[in-house]
Amino acid sequence: MSVQDWLEKDFYAVLGVSKTATPAEIKKAYRQLARDLHPDKNPGDKVAEEKFKSASEAYDVLSDDTKRKEYDEARALYGPGGGFRGGRRSGGFDGGDIFGRQGGNTTNFSVSDIFGGLFNGGQQQGARAPRAQRGEDKEAQVRISFAEAVRGVTVSVGVGERKTCPTCHGTGAKPGTSPRDCPICGGTGMTTRNQGSFAFSEPCAGCRGTGSIIDEKCPTCHGDRQVLTNSTITTRIPAGVTDGQKIRLAGKGSAGRNGGHAGDLLVTVHVAAHPLFKRDGDNITLLVPVSFTELALGATITVPTLDSVVSLRVPAGTGSGRKLRVKGAGVHRKDGRIGDLIVTVDVVIPKDLSAEEIAALQNFDALDRRDPRPAITVAVEEARGTAAAGAHAAAETSDGS
Repeated sequence: MSVQDWLEKDFYAVLGVSKTATPAEIKKAYRQLARDLHPDKNPGDKVAEEKFKSASEAYDVLSDDTKRKEYDEARALYGPGGGFRGGRRSGGFDGGDIFGRQGGNTTNFSVSDIFGGLFNGGQQQGARAPRAQRGEDKEAQVRISFAEAVRGVTVSVGVGERKTCPTCHGTGAKPGTSPRDCPICGGTGMTTRNQGSFAFSEPCAGCRGTGSIIDEKCPTCHGDRQVLTNSTITTRIPAGVTDGQKIRLAGKGSAGRNGGHAGDLLVTVHVAAHPLFKRDGDNITLLVPVSFTELALGATITVPTLDSVVSLRVPAGTGSGRKLRVKGAGVHRKDGRIGDLIVTVDVVIPKDLSAEEIAALQNFDALDRRDPRPAITVAVEEARGTAAAGAHAAAETSDGS
């Protein structure tokens, strides 16, 4: 789309708003038009489709403060049709001042030279600087122990890294030669294609977005501008990392091209299982087998932590499955949060009892008059009573018949 095409269009009239309309008024007007003119609501209606495109084009400019300012200034200076209005304006601006500095020659002066941000995305015409490209992200994996995941650990990560070629220093050309500007994009690395009322920019196919053509390629990188090297990166895995978590190391990925930023390195952490401990958020859990007598009579048990050992008092009459807490023996976070060690006692039922053990348990059972399941006993008695009442009623009905 030419500059004149833009200046010919009154975007305010397209949206039906005044030139002093607020952003909220512009947005409201566009939404109403978009609802009324949308192709889905008007299938096959070419007129509505064109009006929809015009409204979208107008909103794209007027909803952007920078574009709107440049559009207003362009129309004020040149007027509809792209013709310079000349003369000193009420605001004290004299268009002749601009052209006077050009030696009085206005024939080849283009509005897009001034308002380039509106018509070509701010890219200065004739630019030859190759387009900077961000480097690709890379991935690596490390394996650490359960304890290292809880405490944090410093590890070395081996990665294949793409670096600027040391022979051509990133030009891709044979030493003593230089790349030349791409004739298709003129060295910008981008080409523009028009589609209806819209223009799209995309990387140039001729130079793959680099903006340059290499006639004699570097013997080391063969024109790629980078070489693959193996390197080792030392990094800190923070305390509390979980299995499968990714750590992002900014700028440790592939090198950028043409001055672009390097990509990132994503390190996936694999945490080995521990034979005793497990994780529950910031807490560490431990299942401790105990005997019936320890739970019944009470006992002091010694259990390990990741760093030492602690003694825990099990009160008499403790039930199997009860959880005991050791404060501050869990995961220590950088933000100051500290988890606990949660110890679950689990009664062990002995097998292969001796005759003496069996006799002792039978003697205990004879002495024990406590009902271990009173609620179940009550429910059983109620069920028996209901069944007996039903049988009695059935018998009476049978006798009466």
